[in-house]
Amino acid sequence: MSESPEGAAQRVIKKYPNRRLYDTDTSSYITLAEVKQLVMDSEPVIIKDAKTGEDLTRSILLQIILEEEAGGAPMFSEAMLANIIRFYGHAMQGFMGTYIEKNVQMFTDFQSKMAENSQGMNPEAWKQFMGMQPAAMQAMMGRYMDQSQNMFTQMQEQMQKQADQMLGVFGIKR
Repeated sequence: MSESPEGAAQRVIKKYPNRRLYDTDTSSYITLAEVKQLVMDSEPVIIKDAKTGEDLTRSILLQIILEEEAGGAPMFSEAMLANIIRFYGHAMQGFMGTYIEKNVQMFTDFQSKMAENSQGMNPEAWKQFMGMQPAAMQAMMGRYMDQSQNMFTQMQEQMQKQADQMLGVFGIKR
């Protein structure tokens, strides 16, 4: 195991030229599906080229996403994928990546809270909980949308400050 930037131990997977993946923790070869399961289990992993030591984690994770998208029920529409592609090389690329990442984290937190609230319910309590779902979901989604809007506003304000600072360097005031 190696240390992640956050200090947590990471499971090291080595990728060999024959495209095989080797789990250094279990001293065995694993499949891409098993790497996906490690990610699903929130296991911190890093995938390195066995020969060069280059970090291949992003490319392997993208490969897993590609396989998922090509399978049964894709998560991303063609329009969304096209919009994401359009942000590459755009001045807003960094902001968009941060915005998407924070929104996915907020949604994950929202999902965890929902699971936490429904834990340990007996069938009758679950039935009542589901009966009030439309109102509760609407309120929770409203909070999520408010947070998303606030995050976007903060991002715009940050961009404005950066633009003002850059213009200030050139002696231009707005």
